[in-house]
Order: sequence, then structure tokens, then C-alpha cells
Amino acid sequence: MKPMTRSTILVICGFLVFSMALTALSTMSIAYGQSATPTAIPLPHWTYEGAEGPDKWGKLDDRFAVCATGHAQSPIDLTKAQKLNLVDIKFNYKSSKLNIFNNGHTIQVNYDAGSSIIYNEIEYKLVQFHFHHPSEHTIDGKAFDMELHFVHQNASGDLAVVGVMIHQSDKDNAAYASIFDNLPSAAGTPQATTAMIDAAKLLPDVRLYDTYVGSLTTPPCSEGVRWLVLTTPIDLSAKQIEAFAKLFEGNARPVQTINSRDVLQDNVAAK
Repeated sequence: MKPMTRSTILVICGFLVFSMALTALSTMSIAYGQSATPTAIPLPHWTYEGAEGPDKWGKLDDRFAVCATGHAQSPIDLTKAQKLNLVDIKFNYKSSKLNIFNNGHTIQVNYDAGSSIIYNEIEYKLVQFHFHHPSEHTIDGKAFDMELHFVHQNASGDLAVVGVMIHQSDKDNAAYASIFDNLPSAAGTPQATTAMIDAAKLLPDVRLYDTYVGSLTTPPCSEGVRWLVLTTPIDLSAKQIEAFAKLFEGNARPVQTINSRDVLQDNVAAK
């Protein structure tokens, strides 16, 4: 895969699709959007229900075929994981301007350069984060109220996504206030606000995780994504969750078959 500059990724990440393997142009690109990809033929519209919903994604376009034919798709039910003392995820998150926007499928924040994780001695730079309602992954069959995805990319173009489960509580989460106080109601392009956001404060204190190799959870459902789903949820208030739900009543792909994949669980806290 040909690496892309961060600026290119942030422009393309303005939409909720990662585009890969564009043979006609002999390039490999990543997009997280509905249509803005460097292709001669625009990608088709897709949704979370009806004739363009998840069970139809694979038939909407040949470039989406793996959504139906892939054997390592995401999300999955995280169950019967093999418990091991895995390497800790090292989070190197710094503050960023709140570059927030509604991309038509979710609320997304494009993150300023300078933040990353290190996993298995490989650095993955934080590109953006976004939300799903309800959660896409389930844990032992249990769905959560929401799920937050931190999307990272390494120098080779490989992706690692940190998932954070969100549980409803009675109290507003102050760390998320700048996000939920600025939810754009209409789809548009990224807009820098005067607010700041610290991704480190959006994480739970305990950062044990389940991990497996899966895919993007949106078209084109490209595989080879390293998933790191934290097993400790964070809390948002019913008011905060409802504010998102008013914009996106349901934007979660159903769980996919695990097939022969291994799911590993880190169950030993960092020393």
C-alpha cells in the first residue's frame, strides 16, 4: 500500500468510507466517506437500513463486494477470547482543536497531527475519531449504548482502530462536553471551533483490551484492520446519548461471523 500524507487522509476522512485498492488508478487510498474518493466513478450511496443497508452493501458496487464475500469482517461479538498478558497499548495523545463535522453517517472529529499509539512496537498516528449508536461490537452478546472509534494509521498505511464502549449513566461526562455541545445537525465539511479536545481524557482509566484482525465497518469493508477494543466502558449521560441519537438513530453495522479468527484478550493490567 502506498502511504498517504496526513493532509490527504484528513481531507478524505471527511466521509465515512475507507477506499482501498483502486486498481484503475494503480493507487491505494483510504477514505472514510460516502463519496469523496479519487475514482473516476463515484462510490454509490449507502445507508444503515433499507435497500442500501448493510445486507445490501456488497451488491451496491463491485468495490464493495468484500462486504458480502469477506471472511474477516467487522464488527463481531467479542466472546470466548483467549486470555493472555498482551503488550500494553501506549497512548501518546495530545490536545487538538475540535475539528468536528457531520459527515452524513456519524459525527467525526479530525485530529490535529502529533498524537499516536504504539502497539507491538509500531507507531500508528491518530487521524480521527467518530461514534456509532448503538455499539457495533458486542461483548459476550451484550451491546452497549454507543461505541467510539479512534482511527490510526502507520507509516505503511495499515490501520489500527481503538474501540471504546459507552454506557449510559445519570451524569454528564465533562471530558466529552465540547463534543456534545457542538454536534453539527447538518452534514458538511470539517469546521475548526474555538474548543479544544483531549483524546486521552476520552479513554477509560483501565485500558485492557480484546484484539483481532477484522475490517472497516463501513463500505468498502476492506480487511486487514487491527482492532483493539477496550473492555472497560466509559459513561455518558442519557442527555448526551440522546443528543447524538436525534441525529443518528441507528448507525451500527450488525455483528459479523467470526469464522476461524482468533480473539485475544489482555487481562493483566500494566505493571
